[in-house]
Amino acid sequence: MKSRVHQTVRQIGWYNGAWYALSVLFFRLSGGRWQVFKYRFMAQAVAREPLCRGRGRAIEVRELGAGETPAAMARPAAVLAQRYAQGARCLGAFRAGELLGFLWFTLAPYQEDEVRARFMPAPARAGWDFDVQVLREHQLGFAFARLWDTANGLLAARGVRWSCSRISAFNAASLAAHRRLGALELGGAVFICCGSWQWMAATISPYVHLSRGPASFPHLRLEPPCSTSTT
Repeated sequence: MKSRVHQTVRQIGWYNGAWYALSVLFFRLSGGRWQVFKYRFMAQAVAREPLCRGRGRAIEVRELGAGETPAAMARPAAVLAQRYAQGARCLGAFRAGELLGFLWFTLAPYQEDEVRARFMPAPARAGWDFDVQVLREHQLGFAFARLWDTANGLLAARGVRWSCSRISAFNAASLAAHRRLGALELGGAVFICCGSWQWMAATISPYVHLSRGPASFPHLRLEPPCSTSTT
């Protein structure tokens, strides 16, 4: 555990590393009842040109219905049901029938399933993507790019110019991947969860929020620029 904390601190810097160490300490002392989540809010322009440029043709990307989620996705059934109930859509990347990775997105406000919060991308010009993952043994291939090429096509067809997301400030690899794609940072937030209580401090409205139960949560509006020059 100590080695993992040290490695993460080296990757994300001392400030975020201190928050990460605090999250590990809270989790261990409370037996999992106290948790700290630190997010960066990103806006990635919907690309007009494909990322793969003809590569990765053996990878099939298709939309998954509510009844065909592969076991390899390893998400609780209740979480998946909540996502589909909100109108979220899931893309899966496959090769020879094997799941390589997946990407979730929605064009509606999204009720987060990790903390109590509703994320609200600017209507008409922004969507929301979440839980984007390529399975470890396939991360060096074209699954990530193929997923985004398909997602970009679906978003562009609806006139959407940006896809917003929340990325853990403790996940250096994911933050780096978004920055390589030219994503902009819109702000950040820290959530401290202690049993049924949740405190939030954010750089975007409503800035501070206290929740004492499931019925109370902040509404965080994400406002990417009105235009993009991404090609």
